[in-house]
Amino acid sequence: MENVSTYEVNQMQKIEAIIKPERFEFVKKALEENKIYGLNVSEVEGRGDQKGIVLQYRGGEITVDLITKCKVEVVVKDKDLQMILDLIIKAARTGKIGDGRIFVSPVTQSIRVRTGEIEE
Repeated sequence: MENVSTYEVNQMQKIEAIIKPERFEFVKKALEENKIYGLNVSEVEGRGDQKGIVLQYRGGEITVDLITKCKVEVVVKDKDLQMILDLIIKAARTGKIGDGRIFVSPVTQSIRVRTGEIEE
């Protein structure tokens, strides 16, 4: 049982934040100011509860049902999780529909490719 409690204390979490692309620089700056440098960023398309948006174009309406977003992925220790979630939420929030969503998943292992070092 001792290994289980040690494992739980050292567990890591993966944060996947789907945010508006124009808010990415604010999120990146907030993370850097708190010495969080490791992250992955992807351009993704998707839609939430609003099922897309309707735009006016040349006198007509166009429905765009997949909206371009930015996905920011960060792996953190459990002890830092809430602080980093709060940073991302504060930096990404505009208060308008489409601000995004954050998903948190457990990470059981991290392996540094260069050295083979395993972090659990």
